[in-house]
Amino acid sequence: MDIKILGMGCPKCKALEKNTREALEELGIAANIEKVTEISKIMEYDIMFTPGLVIDGEVKSSGKVIDKDEIKKLIVEASKQ
Repeated sequence: MDIKILGMGCPKCKALEKNTREALEELGIAANIEKVTEISKIMEYDIMFTPGLVIDGEVKSSGKVIDKDEIKKLIVEASKQ
């Protein structure tokens, strides 16, 4: 599983990364987590606001910090595909 956190490093981006790591740990799922901080790379995902959460190339959330329970649901859904 490939997960990207889109954002310039603001507190919201860091919170989303923390929640994502905790969700993965609780699920016992290994994933590659990449922080994307370059604005040109972030723009490739066609989001208007950061932070963004991308799982296996698909934008799952943007513009807000989602909690780890919501992230767990997204991870489980993505792992079934």
